Parts: sequence; C-alpha cells; structure tokens
Amino acid sequence: MFCCRGGHEVGGSPLCGASGGGTEDVGLVVHFLEAKTAFGANDALTDADALKLIQKLSKQGKDAAEICIQQVRQDLADVELKQVKVMERYLPKQLSAEELEAALKEIIAETGATSGKDMSKVMGVVTKKLAGLAEGRAISAKVKELLG
Repeated sequence: MFCCRGGHEVGGSPLCGASGGGTEDVGLVVHFLEAKTAFGANDALTDADALKLIQKLSKQGKDAAEICIQQVRQDLADVELKQVKVMERYLPKQLSAEELEAALKEIIAETGATSGKDMSKVMGVVTKKLAGLAEGRAISAKVKELLG
C-alpha cells in the first residue's frame, strides 16, 4: 500500500482522512481517480505507478498555478498550490539544490562524462538513481551547467 511520509495509506484509506480533510484533499482524490483511469479502471495500481501518478499531478498543479498567476487569478492559483502541497506529502523528500549537485557530480564522475555531448549518458543513469527525488527540469538544467 502506498503511503505518504506521514504514514497515511493512499489505497487503504481515503486521502481525505490522511490530512484531516478539506476541499484541497477532495480535489486531490478526484484528480487521482481521474488520472488512474489512464492505467485502466480495473487494473491494480502499483506503488511505483502511484508515485509516478502523484508526481505527474503535482507537476500539472504547479504548471496550472503558474498559468493562473500569469492571468492574474491568484484565487485559482492558491487552490492549485494547496492541492500540490497535499500531494507532496505522498512523495519522497526532494533533494536540496546542494544534495542534487553532489549526486549529479558523483554520477558524472561515474559515467566519465566530460562535455554536453555526454548528457544522454548521464541522464540515463540519473533517471534511475534519482527517480522521484528531484524535478526533471532541475536535473536537466544542473547537468547542463555541470557539463558546461
């Protein structure tokens, strides 16, 4: 059963109960159930699939909030960001900028990468080792920076 960092189960108990309830939790349940249909309505959702799904929904929520802010709709952005905050409790702790850089330097040394031409080699290892621990955009940008 997939659990958040606080130990609350996603599948065994409603997400609403995981954090005391609230409209952002109900919205999260709706998003989660709608997105789960992409895996098949009757298919079992593995922990890995649930993690990918929550990461995807969290990214979509952040992107939607950015658009709302650009359109001067802070009220809608706040709703999206509250849902993202709830989702993030179910994700592994994200690496800090310093931790990410250290991990990437280690992987770059491991792979023997020396320039931007080696980025795909580095990213192949990074996606396996750091899955779920940092956003793809941040990883890609930092790898580009480190490889020069």
